Amino acid sequence: MKALVLTAYNHFEYKDVAKPTIGSDEVLIQVKACGICGSDVHGMDGSTGRRQPPVVMGHEASGVIVEAGANVNEWKAGDRVTFDSTVYCGKCYFCRRGQINLCDNRRVLGVSCDEYRMHGAFAEYVAVPQHILYRLPDNLRFEQAAMVETLSVAFHAVERTKISLNDTAVIVGAGMVGLLVVQALRIAGCGEIIAVDLDQGRLDLACKVGADVGLKSDDCDVAQEVFTWTANRGADVAFEVVGIPSTINTAVAALRKGGSLTMIGNLSQTVEMPLQALVTREISVYGSCASAGEYPACLDMIARGTVDVDSLLSATPPLSDGDTWFKRLYDQEPGLLKVVLVP
Repeated sequence: MKALVLTAYNHFEYKDVAKPTIGSDEVLIQVKACGICGSDVHGMDGSTGRRQPPVVMGHEASGVIVEAGANVNEWKAGDRVTFDSTVYCGKCYFCRRGQINLCDNRRVLGVSCDEYRMHGAFAEYVAVPQHILYRLPDNLRFEQAAMVETLSVAFHAVERTKISLNDTAVIVGAGMVGLLVVQALRIAGCGEIIAVDLDQGRLDLACKVGADVGLKSDDCDVAQEVFTWTANRGADVAFEVVGIPSTINTAVAALRKGGSLTMIGNLSQTVEMPLQALVTREISVYGSCASAGEYPACLDMIARGTVDVDSLLSATPPLSDGDTWFKRLYDQEPGLLKVVLVP
């Protein structure tokens, strides 16, 4: 089969590789669409240590089952499916509590690190265990379904956060996840939603999908603007979707006393935190990693049009052109957001 292989850092080859074989509890999926995740783009240069070549990346995918293992009873050839990016064991302490994203034996499709190598879905076929599968609604396109993983990350972060009706929320970072957090917060009942970014185009898009105002962080004092919007109190909740010191400081400064900060972005492995502000203003801090069972609800919301993913979809080029599109995303081409590759 053909696959897009990261053969060296910053270098892809579209080449023939062995077709996956399946175990008794696995299915073989013909991939119809696979999104390029920000973690793939950040990982392709070796900076994260989680995309060690050679590896077939890709974990935001959808397709059709073409073969089922001997122990697979609920799925059959022809079923339209997507799957969790996390391969969890289902047996450890955290899995039994429903915290599958914290599984002790957690592996992620398309990741190659010191602990394991697990080829992903930038290929014609991918093999996955049956317990991470989800059925697609009939009216959902494969390209839309390939965006459900990112949407589930956004909703998981919102679910992690204590939100009251009509709260004011700030989202620092209006990339793909941030734009979906905006929509999730609107659905959750937030009142004023304020998006913050350096890119005016992304701020305009944030307002299109649900934000009330977009603040260009290099043109204004974000905290001062937020306090002006909130009768000099500050926002009730803030979501940091970048993961660097400057954006974390912006998010904390925009919060009211007793507010909460939910951290999704993790570009940097370690950051300095404004400790005194967090302590003396009693700011609650939540970490949010991946998702934990939000897929079915997210698939339904996309299918019903409750969440707009089409406005965030920039291009659906063929998998064979993947190298070019990775480079365009890596170079942060203006206006380019979500790219879904089609085998």
